[in-house]
Amino acid sequence: MDSGHLLDAARRLRPSSTPLGTVLSVAGSQAHVRLQTGGTPLAAHDARATVGKFLGIRAGGSQVVGVITKISAEPGAAGRPAGEHAVGQVDLLGEIKQKPGGGVFFQRGVTEYPVIGDAAELITQDELRVIFNVSGSNVINVGDLQQDHTIPAYINVDEMVRKHFAILGTTGVGKSTGVALLMRSILDARPDLRVFLIDPHNEYGHSFDRRAQVLSPKNLKLPFWLFNFEEIVDVFFRGRPGVEEEVEILADLVPLAKVNVAGARGAGGVRRADPKGMGITVDTPVPYMLNDLVALIEERMGKLENRSTWTKYHRLITRIDTVRNDPRYAFMFDNANVGGDTMAEALSQLFRLPPNGVPMTIMQLAGFPGEVVDSVVSVLCRMAFEFGLWSDGAFPLLVVCEEAHRYAPADRSIGFGPTRKAVSRIAKEGRKYGVYLGLITQRPAELDATIISQCSTLFAMRMANDRDQAIVRSAVSDAAGSLLGFVPSLGTREVFAFGEGVALPTRLRFKELPAEFIPKSESVGTRRDSVRAVDEDFLSSVVERWRGATMRKGPKTDDVADLDVLATKEFSQVRQRVGSPPPVSSLLKPGALDPDSYFHPVQDAAGRPVPRLKR
Repeated sequence: MDSGHLLDAARRLRPSSTPLGTVLSVAGSQAHVRLQTGGTPLAAHDARATVGKFLGIRAGGSQVVGVITKISAEPGAAGRPAGEHAVGQVDLLGEIKQKPGGGVFFQRGVTEYPVIGDAAELITQDELRVIFNVSGSNVINVGDLQQDHTIPAYINVDEMVRKHFAILGTTGVGKSTGVALLMRSILDARPDLRVFLIDPHNEYGHSFDRRAQVLSPKNLKLPFWLFNFEEIVDVFFRGRPGVEEEVEILADLVPLAKVNVAGARGAGGVRRADPKGMGITVDTPVPYMLNDLVALIEERMGKLENRSTWTKYHRLITRIDTVRNDPRYAFMFDNANVGGDTMAEALSQLFRLPPNGVPMTIMQLAGFPGEVVDSVVSVLCRMAFEFGLWSDGAFPLLVVCEEAHRYAPADRSIGFGPTRKAVSRIAKEGRKYGVYLGLITQRPAELDATIISQCSTLFAMRMANDRDQAIVRSAVSDAAGSLLGFVPSLGTREVFAFGEGVALPTRLRFKELPAEFIPKSESVGTRRDSVRAVDEDFLSSVVERWRGATMRKGPKTDDVADLDVLATKEFSQVRQRVGSPPPVSSLLKPGALDPDSYFHPVQDAAGRPVPRLKR
């Protein structure tokens, strides 16, 4: 049936004798309706006027659409017993109007308000189809309406993505599954869009077939010189506040180390050109080598007359040596003294340029050193924004940030300032440059309210915390705010959708994902098939890998090392279970002993499973 006949059909289906109720009062975006109770009208409609149901109120040439948000018994009046009628509070949301050439359409907002005495009736199924009759190539079906499960729930991808969105809800309500469902649907509707998903718990690696590359410390190449000054200081000081005098030394010498990309070196192998004259600052993303930086520190230390001041230089050199020789930091310090401008290659890897049929990147954070995760996220979000800025938005990019409250906390005394700044900049300015933001959090009250207010589409799942609900309420319109009273009672996979991406504030239920695409943690096994007996050999192998993950790379002694390790009883028994091991020197390479790569299947850049040693 076409939309032009839907309203007429709805009126024919509706009993015409007695309305469900009549308007008592109207104030702004709310109306109060006296509802019939306990009699034949409700029975005739074969429906119940319950909280959350949509009502239609005849108002002139249109039908005003509202949702019941509260029902209470009307006090008894003269000549009438108490409780004969009930009063429903109705939030007015939009109108079903006639088209000039015939047919009907739905529009948000109210232009023709009802008056006292106007009839109110439950919205019929066909009228619901008019309201939610969303069409177009960029529309996705994510589930069905809670009021009528036969009516699909559609989301406008362009409106949702271009104006940012957030998925909010407590643990265990289906947020991750909802994220996977939305991302898969977005990839179907917008093949031109690049998606960059920050995955702090390694949940999404198997949720997107071969349409996503999975990056982790094992295969990421993020050169240290792409970090701006605040970020690299955070790395050198391993997430702790920097020592002021050491930070000042870095601020002076990092630009000098960077000028080596512009010409030949001076005496002693260190160039002495003026960085200011070349336009190079501490934040300019040009290559430099750590050996140059250390040489400059040593040179300045050698010129000191008072040797008692050497301590701060020694400490700084020790900090640099500690992180660059730690295999866990190989993703950023590998080839730190080789040189070469690999910025284009890094951008290509991170943001899938060209996509080659794989438009999505999943950045798994669980394997990164915990003390520098914030600075890594800062680099990634900042580069996403700046790539959009300097490319004039040539390649639309959606940045999806799981556990967003960790990186942009409301309390400015915690967290890493540059990370909050990077996320905030995408939220406030990103849409101008084709960089969009999706936030996922279980603690909305701990997320920067300025950032969440930039999200024009909100998906609110079950939340029991009053502070969380208050934050969400402040981010939605007054007409939709009262619907948040239903949020604590939502079931699993149920969600209230608000904002530009949906026709109306709507209670819907997400579709079920096939089991193989449901997000699951790859860092900790929780399934029945991951449980096994723990024996001494297994623990010995774990201890060996644990220690090896932080061992510095030494000289090549493959033969001796192989003989020593293979001679041990523990390793021999482990070998019988998992097969012949690779050379120990290869196990000591950066990232080779990461738990994910050793115990769990991973994917290559094309998404194909890569065989690994298993338990």
